[in-house]
Amino acid sequence: MNQALLDKIEGEQFRKEAAKFNVGDSVKVHTKVVEGDKERIQIFAGVVIGKRGRGLNETFTVRRISYGEGVERVFPFHSPRVDKVEVEREGSVRRAKLTYLRKRIGKGATLVKEKVSAAKTAKAAEATKAAKAAAAAK
Repeated sequence: MNQALLDKIEGEQFRKEAAKFNVGDSVKVHTKVVEGDKERIQIFAGVVIGKRGRGLNETFTVRRISYGEGVERVFPFHSPRVDKVEVEREGSVRRAKLTYLRKRIGKGATLVKEKVSAAKTAKAAEATKAAKAAAAAK
């Protein structure tokens, strides 16, 4: 088939508002689950350990520890079953794939340091200076 025709067909299937998150972020993935004739939302929370693919074939892998056992799920980016993806906290990592987390146990497996922006640290420093100045003035 012609690539332009494939791109046109794929373009109709894309999610309108794509979730903005990176590898290392702690996320909550809201998925639609059908049980009989009822549909409900189920939340899978964990750390994004990898992304792969492009276009409609793009997926991301989320890992969490459940009852002492590591559980990983692969979600398609543009699936209608994925309702939304919430970022709980942003992680600062230097790898594209965090497969080394599979070998870690306990707190070592969940250790993903939070990004601290320069603006936040500057505001915090100004706030502490202002508080010290106010205390000294009294």
